Amino acid sequence: MSVALGLYAMWLRELKVYLRERSRVVSSVFMPLMWLIVFGKGLGSTISIENMSYDVFIYPGIIGMATLFGSLFFGVYIIWDKKVDFLKEVLVSPLSRTTIFLGKVLGGITDVLIQVTILLMLGPLLGVPMTFSKMALAYIVVITLAIAIVSIGLIIGSVMESPEGFGLIVTFVAYPLFFLSGALFPIENIPLWLKPFIFIDPLTYGVDALRQIILGTGRFPLSISYSILLGFAALMVYIGTIAFERMKAY
Repeated sequence: MSVALGLYAMWLRELKVYLRERSRVVSSVFMPLMWLIVFGKGLGSTISIENMSYDVFIYPGIIGMATLFGSLFFGVYIIWDKKVDFLKEVLVSPLSRTTIFLGKVLGGITDVLIQVTILLMLGPLLGVPMTFSKMALAYIVVITLAIAIVSIGLIIGSVMESPEGFGLIVTFVAYPLFFLSGALFPIENIPLWLKPFIFIDPLTYGVDALRQIILGTGRFPLSISYSILLGFAALMVYIGTIAFERMKAY
């Protein structure tokens, strides 16, 4: 089997699994919408940031949140594959483990893009004008961020034995990444002791890049934010391929 065909097979399998679980599709979009409508409109009725309503300000951050949670929790399907012996069958196939890992990453990215597309289409309803160039650039940032975070999820899943343990570990990873990213508040006036944690958070640069693209405001040059994201994604893919080479199918 060629590498391209193997990648396609792994990607198609993940896409079909995602689309068959309609509750998963609905819930993956419902949570970001709840943040936008309830949290955004609630605080948005009392405060504004940088001469824009609060719900508009957090809109790029909510897209980053959808990317983070959708990508990170994708790793749990490695554990389910172990439990139903699907992973064992794949690992003994002619496909290399790198191809299997990359196919999983492509599947996770596709799942995230479906969620993000729905959120981007809702932008005009929030008063955020969307153009083709904005959406194209936003997709590039989301794909790069998703590559990195899906890889993290798969790395964690490759060493875990139970979905419960995976959920516990991922929760401790996801929420600090989200809350320290500046998705919900400007990062200028934060306490000095928190700044190092914010600057080492990769989601900080993803949210800032999306905010620059969609709203025209940001704290870092877009080229810097994207370069950091790209480097981080490459590092996570490298670590992920090593993790898959050492993974046991059980």
